[in-house]
Amino acid sequence: MGHPTAAPPGSYGEAPPGFRLPDGTQLGPVVLQVADLERSVRFYESVLGFSVLGRTGNAAVLSSLAGTRPLLELRERKGARPVAGRGRLGLFHFAILLPDRPSLGRFVRHLGEIGVRAGAGDHVVSEAFYLNDPDGLGIEVYADRPREGWQRVGRELVMGTGSVDVPGLVAVAGPEPWTGLPGGTVIGHVHLHVADIARASAFYSDALGFDRMVWSYPGALFFGAGGYHHHLGTNVWAGAGAPPAAEDEARLVEWTIRVPAETHVEAIAASLQRGGHPLTRATRADGALEIVAPDPWGTQVRIGIE
Repeated sequence: MGHPTAAPPGSYGEAPPGFRLPDGTQLGPVVLQVADLERSVRFYESVLGFSVLGRTGNAAVLSSLAGTRPLLELRERKGARPVAGRGRLGLFHFAILLPDRPSLGRFVRHLGEIGVRAGAGDHVVSEAFYLNDPDGLGIEVYADRPREGWQRVGRELVMGTGSVDVPGLVAVAGPEPWTGLPGGTVIGHVHLHVADIARASAFYSDALGFDRMVWSYPGALFFGAGGYHHHLGTNVWAGAGAPPAAEDEARLVEWTIRVPAETHVEAIAASLQRGGHPLTRATRADGALEIVAPDPWGTQVRIGIE
């Protein structure tokens, strides 16, 4: 392996052979199925700092503190079975991206104050903390390092897993208390268990249009658009023969990609169809087109404009 060098925009990643997702691609809401809506809402409000935007029947839509952009939708299925370890395909974790390092420091201090334990990892491009919701669904909360500090080896972006400097992180938080997810918080990425890395690349890069960003990480492949380190991670860590999450389990129902223009949605649809991948079309209440496509293991991704 070569020596890491600076990674200016455009100097890293492998573009797909056909359609390529545009700059400005972002992620939209993540939809989860949970066993007990009240329990889950309490957790996401008190531990993670979400705010409830609205509730209808057996569902709740959550955002950042005083935010108006939906980030998470919880759908209740009474008695849904909790996640049982890593032995199934689908969600590994969804990742909440905070706007800056001091916000992450305040969040970590908040976890300590309420007695919630979390895993941690320094991924070179970001610092991250990991925990599970009451149904065992995986969550990452992270902050990015400035892009000018990212590095590459050849065309591959450098990512890894090391120890987080937790005291240093808390020190930059300053005296300001944690009051909830701050403005500017977004869904940064989604990470999925898949059965085969080559098939994941064929669907998510060749057909859907993501760049391949990191491909040397053991058992994993990371995809991004617009030079971002990754909007999507895939891995085979669930093990050979792992089944998809069942309908009666707590699970990821769907995740969302937002592109700048409806012409991009049409181009994605055409690229998926050329690759032989099924999709459905839908019209939102505002008249905008959306498409929904399952990956090879049934995980649904919804694609539309902001």
